[in-house]
Amino acid sequence: MRLQLIAAVSALSIAAGLAAVGTAAFAQEAPAAAAPAGEVTDAQLTAFNTAMQKVKTVSAAVQGGAPTAEQQAEMAAAVEASGLGIEQFNAISGKVSSDAVLRARLAVLDAPASSGVAAGVTDEEVSQFASAMVKLRELAPAGGATPTPEQQTAMAAAVEESGLSRERFNAVATAVSADARLRARVQLADARRG
Repeated sequence: MRLQLIAAVSALSIAAGLAAVGTAAFAQEAPAAAAPAGEVTDAQLTAFNTAMQKVKTVSAAVQGGAPTAEQQAEMAAAVEASGLGIEQFNAISGKVSSDAVLRARLAVLDAPASSGVAAGVTDEEVSQFASAMVKLRELAPAGGATPTPEQQTAMAAAVEESGLSRERFNAVATAVSADARLRARVQLADARRG
């Protein structure tokens, strides 16, 4: 069965900026597979991520052209070695490109393990931090100007209303700026909040 490369690159947003993360999908010459019913499990997403890493390596060699039969076979083998079928891989790929929560879950899987302070940040603290950041962005002065005393008071209140102390909020903020996995976890909390 001949496989074709039908999609190449999808950009994902990271809390601190944009990072390009390639997504490739395969399809048989028949129409693309429908998205799987229900939620994509962590195991399926992990298998998809494993396959995607190998597929990206092969697709980089294609450089925008049509993949050779050998490259198609190599990509198909990578997908099947992950434990997913081609149709299931395609369906998950489609969901990843259209679902912000799924993209954020994938970013968490793709990020290196946290260490130091970031490793000790609980899911509840991530949610509290993300909630506080939404309010802080609304209160922050435009153009990076220094906040007025009234804005500073409102910002401090927003942090405390989140359930985090100012000290813990600052520790998490410092860790977020230095730790890719923690940034991805905050992005996931934001995506889940909608």
